[in-house]
Order: sequence, then C-alpha cells, then structure tokens
Amino acid sequence: MQLRNILFIDIETVGITDDYENLDERLKTQWSRKAAFLKREEGITDQELFNQRAGIYAEFGKIVTIGVGYFVSKDKGLEFRVKALYSDDEKELLESFKDLIRKINNDHLILCAHNGREFDFPYLSRRMLINGIPLPNVLDLAGKKPWEVEHLDTMDLWKFGDYKHYTSLDLLASVFGIESSKTGLDGSMVNETYYQGDGLEKIAGYCMEDVIVLAQIFLRLKSMEYSGLNIIRTESN
Repeated sequence: MQLRNILFIDIETVGITDDYENLDERLKTQWSRKAAFLKREEGITDQELFNQRAGIYAEFGKIVTIGVGYFVSKDKGLEFRVKALYSDDEKELLESFKDLIRKINNDHLILCAHNGREFDFPYLSRRMLINGIPLPNVLDLAGKKPWEVEHLDTMDLWKFGDYKHYTSLDLLASVFGIESSKTGLDGSMVNETYYQGDGLEKIAGYCMEDVIVLAQIFLRLKSMEYSGLNIIRTESN
C-alpha cells in the first residue's frame, strides 16, 4: 500500500428537508416507523427527532459536502492537498465526486475515512443510487468478501479487533496531540447550520479540516513521520 493510492474523504450530511412536515406522506410513515425503534428523550416528537437524526440515515438525509485529500511526495517531505466539494444540489455534488475519481484514474485507489465502513462509504453509495448515478468501481462493493475490500477505516485501525470500541475522530486527535477540527462547529451542529442559511461554506471549511485531521491520524496509526507536513488547501468548489 502506497500513500499516493489513498484518497482521504469525509462527508457532511443533513436531513433531506428542513422540516418533517415537508416530507411526502410515504416518507412520513416510514420515518414514524424508524423513529419507533430509536432511543429518544421522553416527550420528544417525531419532528424533533427528525431534525436531530434524519441526516444520519441515507434514506432520510442528503450529502452537502465531500472533503477529499491526498498525499504528494516532495523533496522536503510530504505535502497534503485537500479541498471540499459542496453544493445544495446533491446530484450535482455526487457527480462532481464521481468525476474527480474518474480523473484520478488509479486502478489501485483506496478510500480512507473515519468510521467509513459503517457510514461514509455506504452513505455515498446509497445516495448515488437514489440519485440515479451508477456507482464508480471504487464504491461498487456488492458481492465482495470483507477481505477483498481494501478501503481503510481509521476507527477500525484503532480498534485492533475490539468490535465494541467506538472512538471519535476528535478523541483520537486529542490522544495523539493533533489540533482539533472542532473549532466553532461540530457534527451535531451541521444540520442546524445548513438550514439556517448561508452555512454551506462554513460546513465545507469544517469538512476540510476533518480530512486534514484524518490524514494525520492515519500517519500516526501507521507510525509514519508527519511533523513538518505541508498542507495545501485548495479553493473549495
């Protein structure tokens, strides 16, 4: 495995609409059924639960930002280039991401995300299919055995086989002494920030910082030198 073959990604998601009442009747019924199985605070309504948690589920949410980053070897060390794709139009966003993968044109491309196996990779695949976009080869994992899927997950790398152990990206950043990306925004605030208006660029900036933290954590998990890492933030979209 070579660093140049790894594309580090992070996605930011929100509810498919800003208001439960804007769902069509079929999806309202389906959300009520989903909500019946979710833990909730006493007295919280289906609508309040939708605002809090719909973005977690690909059937009731959408992707608004995809952060991407990759390493480039330079004479003076590693360079990490990162940008964020973002749009209110999810189909346009996903097509841009697919086009980026096509331009990379790397038969050995490996995706890396934090909790990617349970969230980012399947969420991207599901939303592509919902939007009528054929999956790129790198996400077309149906029928593959677990050991045939080379994608990397920093949470899995940290588990060391402990299937009960969940560790957030921010906690790993803390224990490794890596500067946090949660300055002014965190995942729990994304939905509200997006639907308040004019928050998309702020979310995109936050997503880029998450990708930078992700890459640094990966280097630490692989016991690779990362001090003096040159980070190049390219203009988002």
